[in-house]
Formats: sequence, C-alpha cells, structure tokens
Amino acid sequence: MIRKILNYPKTIISRYLLKKLVILLLSIVIIIGLIVFGNQFVLTVQESVEHGIPIQELMPIIFFNMLRDLPVILSLSLFLSIIISISQLYNSSEAIVMNSIGIGDKKFIHLIQPVVIFLFILVFILTIYAVPWAKQQKTFAENETINASEFSFITEGKFESFKNGEIVFYASDSSLVSNANEQNMEEIFIHILKDNKPIIVLASKATKYTDSINNSIYLRLNDGTRYEGLPGSDNVNILNFERYDLEIVPGEVQQTLSNFTGIEEKKSIDLILDGGLMSNAEMQWRLSQPISILLLSIIGVLLGKTSPRSGKGVNLLIGVVIFMLYYNGLLVGKNSIESGNLNPFLGLWSIHLALILFMIIFYQFRQGKVSSFIAKI
Repeated sequence: MIRKILNYPKTIISRYLLKKLVILLLSIVIIIGLIVFGNQFVLTVQESVEHGIPIQELMPIIFFNMLRDLPVILSLSLFLSIIISISQLYNSSEAIVMNSIGIGDKKFIHLIQPVVIFLFILVFILTIYAVPWAKQQKTFAENETINASEFSFITEGKFESFKNGEIVFYASDSSLVSNANEQNMEEIFIHILKDNKPIIVLASKATKYTDSINNSIYLRLNDGTRYEGLPGSDNVNILNFERYDLEIVPGEVQQTLSNFTGIEEKKSIDLILDGGLMSNAEMQWRLSQPISILLLSIIGVLLGKTSPRSGKGVNLLIGVVIFMLYYNGLLVGKNSIESGNLNPFLGLWSIHLALILFMIIFYQFRQGKVSSFIAKI
C-alpha cells in the first residue's frame, strides 16, 4: 500500500480529480462548520444573556467545542465531497470515457488516496490528542464561569426544577461567593412533591453548596417555615426552623456526570492502561473516527458511480443515510460497551466489519456479479 502511495500517478486526470475533490471538500467543511458552530454561538450568547456572563468569557468554550466536533465534520465532508465529485464525472460522461481506458472504481480509490491519507492522519491526531485536551480545557473554562453541571447554577428571579420536577425552586436574589461551588440566595420559595403530598418551604436566606463527602448538592435554608399538606385541610403540619438542609441533586448523579466527563478527558495512554469498560469504549471510539475516514472514502467512490439518466441527488441522499446509520451504530455500540451489554472484544469493530461486508456486497452488486449469481441459483 505504501508503495502504491509513493508511486502515485501524477497525470492530468489525477490532478483534475484531486483539484475538484479538494475544492468540494473545503466548501462542504465551511458550510457544515458554519451551521454547527453558528448554532453553538447562538446558544452560547443565549447562555451569556441568561446568566449575565460576559460573552468574551464564553468564547474559549466555543473554540473547544469546534475542536471537539471537527473530526466528525471532516469525516462527513470528505464522504460527501467524494460522492459529489465522482457523480459529476459520471453526469458529464467524463467518467465513462475514463472507464473505457481502464480507470474504474479501484483506480478512483487510488487517485483520491493523498486526500484520504492526509485526513486520516489529521483526524487520528485530533481524536487521540487534541480532542481530549479540548474537552479538558472546556471543563476548566466552564468551571471558571458557570460550571459544567446544569444543576450547579441557580438563576435569580426564575423558577427552576430539580429531581425530574419533584422540586420547584425560586430565589429573588442570588450571588456567587469566592468558592465556585457555593451560592447565596435571598427570599426563597420551594415547592416539593413527596409521595403525592405537597410541601412548601419559605426561607429568608439560603446557600447552595456541595457536600465534600457524598458529592450531593444541598440548599441550606435559614430562618424559614415548612408547610406540609394541602392548604385548608386539617392535616397541615407547620414547622418553623432556623436551619434546614434540602438535597436537590443526589451525589450518584453528580458522580455519573463526572465519570463520563473524566473518561472523555483522559489521555489515550491512560485509557489503555486503565482497561475498564468505559475506558475501552472511549478508546475504541477514538480509533473508530480515523478508521471511518478510510471506509467511507471507498463507499463514497462506489456511491458516486451513476448514470446521466438517474435522479440527481439520490446517491447523495443514500450516502447521508449510510453515514447516519454508521455513526449511530458506533454510538450505540459505545454505550453498550459502557453498560456491559456488549463484549469489548467485539465492540465497535463489529460495526466496522458490518460496514465492510455491506461495502463488499454493494461492490459486487454494482459489478453485476450478485444478479448473475442469483440468476444461476
């Protein structure tokens, strides 16, 4: 394979195809990037306005998100650009002339190798080194602003729910203290639904803090009253208190969130040394993204083969469906490894093997060998 790459034919056809492919690749990367990162920018601006955080403090988070999503964007962009470039050759009958002089699917796969190998190396570096670093830096940046957890920042003057709606909380005033895990609030209203029985808690002051032992998030209420039962009924219990601690986020939830975040931020060598289910799943996911570059490039050439009479865009639509099924399969496989429902030995490699099998069958079908085999049967 290395010899074939080194003996790459520098012909007019190869330069023409590479030029077309690179232009399409850059165009699609820019378009998809603007859509993805534009959406992230809008969400970040909304978050800035909602929490009163200067937008410049959130800009590093946007950059780290861009770096995190870049491997998938490059993979999809290359796949689509190969399909479009090969389709254009067939629609203009240029590929038909090339086929007549011996330039077929295998030759097209060889001609696009410089771009494919370059992106394979780039995505490999990104997923093994750059993306984990970006996720780690993103966590640091979020901890300095609003914290990564959706439960760790309470907005003043806004009703917020916790524990799947069991707790509804409101504070008229809120301020952060020196410790980023603590927050002071005033004029507190809390509605709790416990065993289908409503509980209302009113307090003049409260402090949100994280317990260092069990990692649960609590509200420490001061100088308040607790009403238990339906208003107007005889079984209403009223309790005045000076201090009352209310758990709003269990430590198990916080631990689960931190475990997933910590695994994604680990260095690849640490994942290999760890060897656990989550580490195994994360490492296979990182390796799967550069592998997908190689597999999707071959399928892209096969999908690009069309006739001038066929419907325009059909092969592109099929390509998008294949990409979605492939990447969703990888995500499902990753979650199955983490939960212990899939043997790591099979893991994501089974998804790649399934795609290779589909690719072989599709190639044989395009060559007419499958139909002739069925006819013989």
